[in-house]
Amino acid sequence: MQIHRAKTRLLLLTGLSILLTGCSISDWYNGYYAERTAIIKAHKERDAYYNAESPEMKELRKKNDAYCTELASRPENRVARAGYPNGVSNTPMYTLCMEGRGTPTYETYGSRQEAKRRAERRARGEIIPEYW
Repeated sequence: MQIHRAKTRLLLLTGLSILLTGCSISDWYNGYYAERTAIIKAHKERDAYYNAESPEMKELRKKNDAYCTELASRPENRVARAGYPNGVSNTPMYTLCMEGRGTPTYETYGSRQEAKRRAERRARGEIIPEYW
């Protein structure tokens, strides 16, 4: 009887160890969960940026978006990419068009804020500029 119990326990222990080594909690938490949380946070920040605009600015953004999208997706402005025989829409052109027309995208706003924070840190002496 004892040999039978030992075999069952050994089989159960082996099965659990194989199952747990193939899918560890830290891999799930640091990979899937952390990425999902970062994406949700970024979407909330982007939505807050666009929802904070006045109705006039939202209307202007709609008009600029239609114009800049059409401009960036014209055949002569498309960017060549492997696997896309007709090219893809010119995202840098779209971003510059939106910024130039007074309605910067959230990504442009984020990069501006990052540049301001970097300049402030440089002014406080936290970042030493390189002179090479």
